Amino acid sequence: MTFSMRQRRWLPALFLLPVVWLLMGSFAFAQVTDQGAPSAQMPIVEQSKADLEKSKTTLAQISQQLEEARDEDPRLVDLKGKADDLASTASSTVSSLRSRLDEINARITSLGEPPKEGQPPEASVVTDERTRLTSEKSQINAVLGDAEAVAGHATQLSNNITSIRRALFAATLFKRTEISLPVLAEAGTEFVGEITSLSSSLTGWAIFVWNYKRVSMFGAVSLSVMAALLFMVGGYRLLGHRMDRRAFSGEPSYLRRLSVAFWSTTVQSMSVFLFMSVSAFLLDNFGVLRPDIEPIVFVAMSVIAFVYFVSRLTYAIFAPTQPEWRLLKVSTRGAHIISSAMLIMALVNGLDYLFSTISETLNSPLILTVAKSFVASIIIGIILFALSFVKPLASTDLEGDGRDKAMPRWLSILLRVGGLLLIGACLTGYVGLARFLATQIVSTGAVLATMYIGILSGRAISKQGIFAETLVGRYLGRRFGLGPVPLDQAGLGAGLGIYCAALAFGVPLVLFSWGFQPRDIESWAYRLLTGFSIGKTSISLISIITGILVFVIGYAVTRWFQKWLDRNVMARGQVDAGVRNSVGTGIGYLGVVVAAIFGISSAGLDLSSLALVASALSVGIGFGLQNIVSNFVSGLILLVERPFKVGDWVVTGTVEGTVKRLSVRATEIETFRGQSIIVPNSEFINSSVGNWTHRNRIQRAEIPVSVSYDTDPQRVMDILLELVKKQTPVLRNPEPHVEFLRFGEFALDFELRFHLADLSHGLTVKNNLRMEILKRFHEEGISIPMKQRNLNIHVDADNNPNALAALMDDGDKPVAPQTPAAPKQDIPKPEPAEPAAKDTEIETARPSARNRRG
Repeated sequence: MTFSMRQRRWLPALFLLPVVWLLMGSFAFAQVTDQGAPSAQMPIVEQSKADLEKSKTTLAQISQQLEEARDEDPRLVDLKGKADDLASTASSTVSSLRSRLDEINARITSLGEPPKEGQPPEASVVTDERTRLTSEKSQINAVLGDAEAVAGHATQLSNNITSIRRALFAATLFKRTEISLPVLAEAGTEFVGEITSLSSSLTGWAIFVWNYKRVSMFGAVSLSVMAALLFMVGGYRLLGHRMDRRAFSGEPSYLRRLSVAFWSTTVQSMSVFLFMSVSAFLLDNFGVLRPDIEPIVFVAMSVIAFVYFVSRLTYAIFAPTQPEWRLLKVSTRGAHIISSAMLIMALVNGLDYLFSTISETLNSPLILTVAKSFVASIIIGIILFALSFVKPLASTDLEGDGRDKAMPRWLSILLRVGGLLLIGACLTGYVGLARFLATQIVSTGAVLATMYIGILSGRAISKQGIFAETLVGRYLGRRFGLGPVPLDQAGLGAGLGIYCAALAFGVPLVLFSWGFQPRDIESWAYRLLTGFSIGKTSISLISIITGILVFVIGYAVTRWFQKWLDRNVMARGQVDAGVRNSVGTGIGYLGVVVAAIFGISSAGLDLSSLALVASALSVGIGFGLQNIVSNFVSGLILLVERPFKVGDWVVTGTVEGTVKRLSVRATEIETFRGQSIIVPNSEFINSSVGNWTHRNRIQRAEIPVSVSYDTDPQRVMDILLELVKKQTPVLRNPEPHVEFLRFGEFALDFELRFHLADLSHGLTVKNNLRMEILKRFHEEGISIPMKQRNLNIHVDADNNPNALAALMDDGDKPVAPQTPAAPKQDIPKPEPAEPAAKDTEIETARPSARNRRG
């Protein structure tokens, strides 16, 4: 398929077709929507009434349940979630009703006021429409009032639940218990009785399992072990080379230490967590656990998993037995002390929760639970206080005595304050506060340490050149042929992803440890994703992500369509490369604009609100950005009119070269010396532009030739025509010809004129022709004359006898004319003919003269 010149002129208008199609579709959709809108609004009012009745019933139920759940935080969280859902639903109803109410008011305004007395009556259609709209307006106002009342009541109820939870949390933490020796002695006596009851319960449960649930118990444990082993074996097969320190030799890099610490801790801890979770699930579903044993077993499994996680974490960070794998610069003695202290604190805190669960399950006295938490908090406080005096840092001073150095002063002060605070809270009776702080120190500290490893890993992998050395980096380099720069940019993205993963993993766990319930996290995440308000602006993370995805998809579709159109339509039609570039550029800009419009709309931004911004920017465009806008508009004109295209040889001002790239702001021109010059598009519109290849690449070339006066002109013309016809790039139509230009001052002047199919061959063809002409003239004996001059010197002998004597003494030496030396030639020069000499006189200050010819 080929395109004629007239058809090619219409190719730039191809990118306008999608715009026309889009506008026509939008107009048709708007017409259909407007026509169907009135009939679809009445069910909205009825549906809103039904939803509000359900919401009122649910609010009454929540208010009743709130009185029964004032002391149960998990139930309060569920009730608050229900109240928030009702408030959100009612707010949505209010928003939809207000939108419809605004439409009705606008429609009534457009209908105008009803005719007064004495005025001609209006059409019945208008009267009926006004009556219908007025009736619907009154119904919407009634429902709107109820919806606003329900939304306000639900919001108030949610705030009340939040206040109740805050008061309950404070009361639990700051509840004071009398601590004395008699109280502790009583707790000890109760502890002995609790141990007896626990032993009796465990014995009875073991007999029950052996007699009736042996197969179920064996199956649950076997399946749990198989699941854990499967996960661990799979992890070692996939990441064994990343987990086993023995697989590496030499001094490991910091990134390798972080990688081994992360993967070893994650895989091994997850294997234990999986074993415990599957065991608990299977034991519960197989009916192996009795109601009095079930909470004790679940908490015991959780404590074991937590303590194991802390042990793996401390081993990964401090590596007591392998100094080269430590992530922190601590000594071997300091690593042993810190890791042992952290493990003991985790074990004590876990046992505290296990014993508390046992006491609650066996209905032991409250003083026993308080005493257990008292002892556990005192132990953790003493450990923290003792750690503040440890010198764990390895000495780095080569001239020192090699002794360990103390930890930073701020850290030692923090440990002492934390230890004394726990001990002081226990001794003053605030055991609940001490237990809460001890739990946060242990659990939050473990989570923060894990997050710290993740952040360090992200920072390490983001360093320049590090990602390319990793396993993933090497794979990407081999698979996609990526160089150092793309891999380094990918490393920045990988580091950012690790940061986000560490925060997504750590922040919820920290919130859980500080008393927040899962429903709280779900509610916050839901609000973050679905929308939250800042002032009068509503922001939705999902809408923003959707808008970005829509823009990316639109951009990708645009690029695909550009390549498809270029390769499958215009390439097969043998369209000129410059035309293809112009059409592709126009479609690219159009696609980006359309993708941006759809992306902004999908993100939930009102395009009409951007009108104010556009009007404000128009003032700045008129003053500070007028050059940019001028270049932009000029670029659009150049793309549509195409006075030149990519590959053309253009001349504008002092710039001459080949067009390499044409964009909407500037055009890139490459000179024949290889220099790239960026020319603003407005210069091509406001000034003259020469284009050697505007319609085709045919060019006329000329070679001037001069011969001596004794040469036959016709012979010269025949030789020149003979030589030029032997050159392949020279066109036969138009036919080459020779012009006898003039009788020159020293020679006969001719000019050889011919046309080339491609002007890029001009220098080569001219060079070859000059060589052939010079060689042929030498063979034919045709000389090419050189310019010569005669010098006449006039001397006043009467007034200057010394000058005359000097000339007479040198009379036998003729004065040679001062002519420049001829350049050396590889081919012998022909003998020049005797030209007519041109005299040059040099006048002296003397009136008389005597001629002496040189």
